[in-house]
Amino acid sequence: MNKTVIIIPARYGSTRLPAKPLLKVNNKPIIQYVYEAAKKSKLADAVIVATDDERIKSAVEEFGGVCEMTSAEHKCGSDRIAEVVSRHMEFDNILNLQGDEPQITPEVIDLAINALTNDKTADISTLVREIKDENQINNQNCVKCVFDNNNNALYFSRCPIPYKRNPNESPYYAHIGIYCYKKDSLIKMTKMNQTNLEKQESLEQLRALQNGMKIKVAITDLNPVGIDTMEDYEKFKSIVENN
Repeated sequence: MNKTVIIIPARYGSTRLPAKPLLKVNNKPIIQYVYEAAKKSKLADAVIVATDDERIKSAVEEFGGVCEMTSAEHKCGSDRIAEVVSRHMEFDNILNLQGDEPQITPEVIDLAINALTNDKTADISTLVREIKDENQINNQNCVKCVFDNNNNALYFSRCPIPYKRNPNESPYYAHIGIYCYKKDSLIKMTKMNQTNLEKQESLEQLRALQNGMKIKVAITDLNPVGIDTMEDYEKFKSIVENN
């Protein structure tokens, strides 16, 4: 039987919002909201936070979570989780859940896991949502995705894709940065050199696509608030406090 682990990479030194995993809302750090959602997944067998900072490790252990230290030299989250996976080869599927997605739900996590395990030819799965706010189409921080008729990703971009030559022909989809990998695919991808498209768009999933790997896309209605800026943090804080 396949075993699945959720690994949550968490960095202290974010450029736009330093120490964001430890920012508190209702006296609970952001990383705890993410961890607790992950623990409610019906399809995951374990949850591990991966960090290079002792302050994050201490915070996770304080609320009863499992955390492992990793190298500070990793360039992206996939490299960080690959180090943890190298110590836990008993897992067949690895879900990479960002530590700054406190509104993620266990149902959405399981949707991503199912998308991978139900397609024997897929290397990776990820999630998208239909864009309802026109302003997000031109926002470079909102990554767009186009996919084929079988829900296999064709491309991801910070630009509006597809180009709106014929208005109302096709909806736009925003990428939600949650990935589920087959173990061999994760190891293979993290050993590849960064590609020109990955560097140009600053999107690591393009490394997989450019090397011919198959990314399965599942569509969700969830529109989580990812915490990238102080404005995002205040928005999430407001949502929690008003509920």
